[in-house]
Amino acid sequence: MFLSDMSGISPLYKKAYVFFSSPIQKELVAQIKKDSSVLPRIGALSEMNLEYFAIDSQGFITDHEKALEELFSENALDSHTHNACLNTMATRISSVFASMREFPRVHYRVAKTIDVSVTTTLRDVVPTKLAAAVWNCLEKYKTSIPDYPQTETCELLIVDRSVDQIAPIIHEWTYDAMCHDLLSMDGNKYVHEVPSKNGSSSEKKDVLLEDHDPVWVELRHAHIADASERLHDKMSNFVSKNKAAQLQQARTGGEVSNRDLQKMVQALPQYSDQIDKLSLHVEIAGKLNSIIREQGLRDVGQLEQDLVFGDAGSKEIINFFRTQLGVSHENKLRLMMIYAAINPEKFESDKGAKLMQLAGLSTDDMIAVNNMRCLCGPDTRKPSGGGFKLNFDVHKKKHGLRKERTGEESAWTLSRFYPILEDLIEKLSKGELPKDEYHCMNDPSPSFHGLPTSSSVRTSPGHQPAHSMRSRRTGGTWAKPRGSDDGYSRSVVDIMFIACTMSTEIIIMGKDKPCIFFKK
Repeated sequence: MFLSDMSGISPLYKKAYVFFSSPIQKELVAQIKKDSSVLPRIGALSEMNLEYFAIDSQGFITDHEKALEELFSENALDSHTHNACLNTMATRISSVFASMREFPRVHYRVAKTIDVSVTTTLRDVVPTKLAAAVWNCLEKYKTSIPDYPQTETCELLIVDRSVDQIAPIIHEWTYDAMCHDLLSMDGNKYVHEVPSKNGSSSEKKDVLLEDHDPVWVELRHAHIADASERLHDKMSNFVSKNKAAQLQQARTGGEVSNRDLQKMVQALPQYSDQIDKLSLHVEIAGKLNSIIREQGLRDVGQLEQDLVFGDAGSKEIINFFRTQLGVSHENKLRLMMIYAAINPEKFESDKGAKLMQLAGLSTDDMIAVNNMRCLCGPDTRKPSGGGFKLNFDVHKKKHGLRKERTGEESAWTLSRFYPILEDLIEKLSKGELPKDEYHCMNDPSPSFHGLPTSSSVRTSPGHQPAHSMRSRRTGGTWAKPRGSDDGYSRSVVDIMFIACTMSTEIIIMGKDKPCIFFKK
């Protein structure tokens, strides 16, 4: 189409400025070069390395909604879509490094099986194949992109969903996660109801919860109880400093409601943007807390975390299904998927079927639960080094997939859970990733010629560790404090990128503002 537009005596445009978002095949460039009438009419012809989708200032996705199916389903093993999906993902991940002029050390989870007699499957080598494909792209960038670093500048860790099946299923209690989990949002778009100009009814307005909203940026990683408390403080502070707001409060005889705030927008246009943002998040937090109460999510969340940490088992989940009759179908399904990920062996007999019948799950639900079992791979609790081994201490008295973190008491309940990636990131930052489970494309294998293993991270004096966004505060309402001191923070290294290949997520750890993103 480009050649037809620009070739011949009468081109469609006087000049053509062409920018490719992804790499273009050399043979196509050769076709353009062959047409002597087109060459003088080209003002620009460049590759921009933009074949990825940024979801916020620190996160991006490769936009593969069917990656799980294309990479890991039984049918995918003999399908050409398997390699096509891997290659496209590798190109898009590499594009990020090219556009940011970053050259990473490429770490990846190594394929292993518990028994040497068991054949390694294609699923086992997905991280290895993706790492090789990414590395192949990066090697080309070193010679083809001007000013591209020739030595490593950051860390890339490639894993798949088998390292943590639970993170996308369990209820996460941060403000951001609660918004996407409980509200009917389309991506980052939220439908906000505001009073009409005549005051007789309300109007619907689409708003984006993104980085341009300072209140969203401040609260999105906070616990929902912490976010609610901070919003209350912000509203009280605004009222205390504004006479018109104080008069409105005196008229209503109590605290200023969300609707009162919205009316102030009309009365105080100079504060419209500030009040708009505040009223938006007061409304959202109010909706979230209402849903939490209506669905009994505190009890659901408590059981979820007790299961993960080994403080609850089949007895507790059976009792929950028998006594908590108001629990939604979705929350029952999530509980069963978590239980199946922790205890896959329980579903090899009729015990699992009876549990699912007790929960009232449909045939399709049972398929979803069984698929969670498949993601677990071999039994992760055997002492030998398994392909899907989870590096967590399992106490004899507990049967869980997480261990309590010592010295990290949370100020808020339902905050014990942490994704496995958090643990892996901290180990990578300290150079403590197990070398037999995670290899690096840039470093020679320690098994080759007896070479010593190099450190996973080469720090420099200019690299200061960032602090965790999961700050904890004392105080709260229903989220009862546990007596921890304020100012909790955990050191995180300046790790730039982590790719999660079993669905489409890319998790980015920034140098200044570390952030973990999970797409449900």
